[in-house]
Amino acid sequence: MIKVMLAEDMHMVRGALVALLNLEPDIEVVAEVSSGTEIMATVAKHEPDVAIIDIDLPGKDGLTVAAELHDRVPQTRTLILTGLGRPGTLRRALAAKVSGFLLKDAPPAELADAIRRVAAGHRVVDSHLALAAFDTADCPLTAREIEVLRLTAEGMEAVEIAAKVFLSTGTVRNYLTTIINKLNARNRVDAIRIATAAGWL
Repeated sequence: MIKVMLAEDMHMVRGALVALLNLEPDIEVVAEVSSGTEIMATVAKHEPDVAIIDIDLPGKDGLTVAAELHDRVPQTRTLILTGLGRPGTLRRALAAKVSGFLLKDAPPAELADAIRRVAAGHRVVDSHLALAAFDTADCPLTAREIEVLRLTAEGMEAVEIAAKVFLSTGTVRNYLTTIINKLNARNRVDAIRIATAAGWL
């Protein structure tokens, strides 16, 4: 029996997925959570074979937790579910060492098959998204620039970002100027829009 933990913040979606997966003869949902901050403790308690994680979770986003699971609990494999079919998002997921990446509108049989393959040690990626990822440009921003832009997108000012990431306010402003130039953006808001649309944030 493949033990599964499901992390999804939309109660109706989570309930439907649990019901569908429990119909499979070889899959059992042993735990379900609604936020990213609950995942590590739940995995430690239930020791699932596969953690199905929504990419957009309150508290801690799915990719951050997936990377932590890979480092700290590698025996639990991660399968990311997302409604964001963007090549940049897939690249970030692969960088987080996820075992699977599937769109939420995939048929239930495809999800069940992906769980079986991930549990068996294979990597499963939505084929259409994989092809699109090969056809798109790499993110021109460094990891630090993405971090600064993500904090800006959360509404933080340069002074607050500087305190959070241990940089000077001037350095943060320089990063933002560089980001805007690299993305050929008009301003910070435009840079956030471009990076979000590409799946880099």
